Amino acid sequence: MMVQGIDFGVVRAEFDLPGAFSAAAQAEAENAVDRFGAGRVDETGIAFVTIDPPGSMDLDQAVHIEKTSTGYVVHYAIADVAAVVTPGGALDVETRKRGQTFYLPDGSVPLHPRALSEGSASLLPDVVRPAALWRIELDAQAEPTSWQVRRALVKSVARLDYSTVQRDADAGTLHPSIAALPEFGRLRSASAVARGAIELKLPEQSVVRDQPEDESSARWRIELEPRTEADDWNAEVSLLTGMCAGRMMIDAGIGLLRTLPPAEESAVRTLRRTAVALGITWPEGRSVGQILAGLDSNEPSTMALMSVAPSLLRGADYAAFDGQLPELTVHAGIGAPYAHVTAPLRRLSDRFSTEVCLAITAGTPVPEWVRTALPELPDIMSGSDSLANKVDRACIDLTESTLLDGRVGEVFDAVVMRAKDGKRSAEVFVQSVAVIAKCVGTPDDGERAKVRLTAVDTVKRTVEFTFPA
Repeated sequence: MMVQGIDFGVVRAEFDLPGAFSAAAQAEAENAVDRFGAGRVDETGIAFVTIDPPGSMDLDQAVHIEKTSTGYVVHYAIADVAAVVTPGGALDVETRKRGQTFYLPDGSVPLHPRALSEGSASLLPDVVRPAALWRIELDAQAEPTSWQVRRALVKSVARLDYSTVQRDADAGTLHPSIAALPEFGRLRSASAVARGAIELKLPEQSVVRDQPEDESSARWRIELEPRTEADDWNAEVSLLTGMCAGRMMIDAGIGLLRTLPPAEESAVRTLRRTAVALGITWPEGRSVGQILAGLDSNEPSTMALMSVAPSLLRGADYAAFDGQLPELTVHAGIGAPYAHVTAPLRRLSDRFSTEVCLAITAGTPVPEWVRTALPELPDIMSGSDSLANKVDRACIDLTESTLLDGRVGEVFDAVVMRAKDGKRSAEVFVQSVAVIAKCVGTPDDGERAKVRLTAVDTVKRTVEFTFPA
């Protein structure tokens, strides 16, 4: 089902998202030059490829994976944003106010002007670009044995998307630069489970529009984002790099970590009780990560259990340090220390974290402009993360309520994801319209049920169902 006439401008206005860049910041982006051009290593002989959603232009990462006699070598090129943003300049000041790129269904609110993020700094195919190039050596089980990062010139030879990579992997025709990606990705996924990492397989809603010739007639719908194995394989490259960066920072005593405390025992007990109630076997000695990783994502019971699992991952934060290590250095969801370093075009913190790692590899002091900024970054990033989550939710809620407006009284098939409020209400997933909403009544977790749409408010962006129908 699709609907016309959704104005996401109301979300932009409600959350006071930034508009155009200042003239000075725009000019800096349009005239940016590589500040470190003379000192770069030429690695344009490595045939990098990028893997991103179709149509993406802000390409942060390019990858090449080689299988060797002893394991693997991963080359991961990251857009060198620090080379084209002058510390203390107008663009630097403005990006600190934004924190990250905000994505809305009708277009993004970028961290950097598009002349830079989708142009001169983006790792677009068939052009030479400055990059922070990671080289990570791994053993036969895809466990890292050594890593470094240095400034280089790189060249992507192909722009791929997830569905294309999955199709080629299934057909045995993957691009030679990532022929080892499936094997590497599966080994890294197994390593994650062994580390105690927790992966949530919740359905991710996405607001999608058709592409009419006349933009004024665009129609919108909600769909669940298809997640392929290729998504997971590619994510493992980024996670590996962030884990190496986190380890470097801890060893050097300076950096910016992404942290998450271990799950509270009460949350684990609740999850176990829910699993038992849903008929999911939880053998003694099996970790949360092992249980979740072994579930069939297509089963209603999985959706119900996964909707409870986010309680395990509360308290995510950023920890900046220069000298004394923070009390918490691990990201419990990943099962290791971790730092954001792979998306500097879209996330502010990565520009600074990458500079720390470059200095550590080179054996040189971390630049003063980085040291000065580190204490400010946790608040900036936490605030922008919170805002991004609210914007995402508001766009989905607006689309859900608009899609269902005028359909009060209709009955829908649903899966009960989570009982709430002492089971006086629940959260249900209505697959035919890809809506997740509150349902008044007392259905059981994981139950397939018929529910009646009883309330829609497009101003408050709310939808409510009732059980039984």
